[in-house]
Amino acid sequence: MIEPGRPYEYAIDLWATSNVFRAGHRIRLQVTSSCFPRWDRNPNTGHPFGADAELRVAHQEILHNRNHPSRVSLPLVGPDSKSC
Repeated sequence: MIEPGRPYEYAIDLWATSNVFRAGHRIRLQVTSSCFPRWDRNPNTGHPFGADAELRVAHQEILHNRNHPSRVSLPLVGPDSKSC
């Protein structure tokens, strides 16, 4: 369980994926605590999954300031990059 109000650092691996971004395209970062039904939901209680029906709402907050820098890294691969 995490402590509410305390900042934590997470490094999230999105596995191997790619996308073509053309001029005028935009990206959006969406933060959520679930992707049900693709992944089992987390009841946010600390109890073992499937142990009971109690659910607690999770609140996500991205901190982005001098003391808590945040970033999204999008590696570039293409004809002008040094990658294969």
